[in-house]
Amino acid sequence: MENPNFLKRKYDLHNAPEVTAVVKRTEIRAGVKISQTPEARIQSYLDRFKEIFDRKYPQKRRHGVEAMKRVLFKKFVIQPEEIPESYWRSQEAILRERGQQADYDQFSEEQKQNWKKEIAEGLLDDQQASLEQWLDYFASSDSDYLPDYLKYWVFRSVTQLAEYDKEKKEFPKRSKGTIKQFPDINHEALSYVIDKVIDKHQEKGIEFEYDIQPDEREAFLKALKEENFAKLYAWANDLMNPVPEHLLPITQGEWRKYEQNSDHKLLTQSIRGKGTGWCTAGENTAKKQLTAGAFYCYYSNDDEGDPTIPRLAIRMEGDKIAEVRGVAYKQNVDPFMIDVLEQKLEEFPDKEEYLKKDHDMKQLTEIDSKVKKGIVLNKEDLIFLYEIDNSIEGFGYKKDPRIKELLDQRNTEQDMLIVFDYAPEQIAHNKEEINENTKAYLGEWSVDVFQTIRKYPNIEYLYKLFPDKKIFMMTLETDPNINSPEKAEEAIKQKNIYLYDYGILNKTEFSQTKETYDLVKFSVKQLGFPNGATTDEIYRRAEELGLELCPAEVGPQLRLQYTGKEWMWIAMKQIAARDGSPRVFRFYSSDAGLELYGYSAHPSRRWHDDREFVFRFRKFDS
Repeated sequence: MENPNFLKRKYDLHNAPEVTAVVKRTEIRAGVKISQTPEARIQSYLDRFKEIFDRKYPQKRRHGVEAMKRVLFKKFVIQPEEIPESYWRSQEAILRERGQQADYDQFSEEQKQNWKKEIAEGLLDDQQASLEQWLDYFASSDSDYLPDYLKYWVFRSVTQLAEYDKEKKEFPKRSKGTIKQFPDINHEALSYVIDKVIDKHQEKGIEFEYDIQPDEREAFLKALKEENFAKLYAWANDLMNPVPEHLLPITQGEWRKYEQNSDHKLLTQSIRGKGTGWCTAGENTAKKQLTAGAFYCYYSNDDEGDPTIPRLAIRMEGDKIAEVRGVAYKQNVDPFMIDVLEQKLEEFPDKEEYLKKDHDMKQLTEIDSKVKKGIVLNKEDLIFLYEIDNSIEGFGYKKDPRIKELLDQRNTEQDMLIVFDYAPEQIAHNKEEINENTKAYLGEWSVDVFQTIRKYPNIEYLYKLFPDKKIFMMTLETDPNINSPEKAEEAIKQKNIYLYDYGILNKTEFSQTKETYDLVKFSVKQLGFPNGATTDEIYRRAEELGLELCPAEVGPQLRLQYTGKEWMWIAMKQIAARDGSPRVFRFYSSDAGLELYGYSAHPSRRWHDDREFVFRFRKFDS
């Protein structure tokens, strides 16, 4: 059900420049004339987004969504230069409160700028992530219950609001230069609002749960009449109360199974208003989910000893587990429910991936408990917490916030000594400290440092900042089974890596036996070009420094083995693409997955100083 007249009436959307642009583009592509009625113009605009979200092939859909994200991030996410001066004054005040003012006063101007840059990057990343969660949600099947016109209404509203103010019980309007995040997704609250708006537009009566008081009903109906998303969403967020704290430790209760295609109202009535945050509380969502498969819900006992409090959900699609949710932050499983979930998962054949998440959450809970009791963490704890061997996986949409909270309290350099069993003198922080006893390097990265490090095979780990900024220097062993473009493309598809290479993979030569390539990565600035450089200049400088271009096969072979998420380009002899342009392989990744891309690299193309290239080097003879 679409309702373009709603957007015409509310926003005069049919006259918006972006709508005009889409209508013209659609007419050119389709070769037909679109009616100029407001409803037809708006519907054409909505259809454009629907076409991106509903693309048949996952890679094309992902590419379209990522392109849309880039445009919207640029429009709505604050830029570093827009951060108000008042914010920086507050950060300096915090340094004073922590007794770090003297250290700050010793900073050079460059160090102060770097300090600001790191903080700004964190602010921008957090703000971007808070907006991205909405885009990912709209692009997922979980939002199918939302008509396109209401998706537009919700998203347009969200971009004008800041995160929820619990004291004022409202979503404040965003101001220019605000560093605040966008509103968080409360699936249950959102579903409640959407259900009521749809009922209104279908001229159905608005019904409330029995325990919603008259003044609360009146406030909601007033906001509904105004079609004010901020007020409706704030009202619903306040209504969806979390589990009372004194009932969290109570794990006694029962599992209930809602069979596939059963009455969805029984499910929604049992969880609505209980603070789960699950979108299943919306009737349209619950109906869709039960069409796909059964739904298991665990209810713990309330004050009267009755199992009425929803704590765990296992949603099925056919005979497979689709998702597991709890009622903790971001729908993670709260610590008291881990044993209950573990026992239940034993009943499912595809339990292993979920048991890993269960194990991770249990270990994280133990570490959190140790820290609160003042118990010193051991090497095993730190390897787990820093995710040295494996990522910590939970049951929510986002990372468990306890990970960041625990890491924020740590002295990372001291922890590094424990994790790697090193003495302080075995960690070098600059070129002069590197010697035959060095086991790890922790410091700024440059060609000079690299030339020194490569003489010492005893060095095992390289970090610019532990553990987040690992320095890329590795030995790549090619897979001899991937010895042709066809086999490379097949392997790339099997790993669900997005490939958009402009045809250069088909012209890539592959070794027929296992080959070993020693690789290192440098930015254009680190190569000696603080103001950027052309492709030819970069390649010439690399040759002067003893670096070599990579064989083209390094691109696909490395992408199949390397899961890092940073942008980087393979320094290689350019390959003529389908359009005739000289291209090289580029790596990129996002929440949507890894990417291998054919990027234009004309000899005269000018690159920004922060662009990073992977080169081949030869080890010194032992």
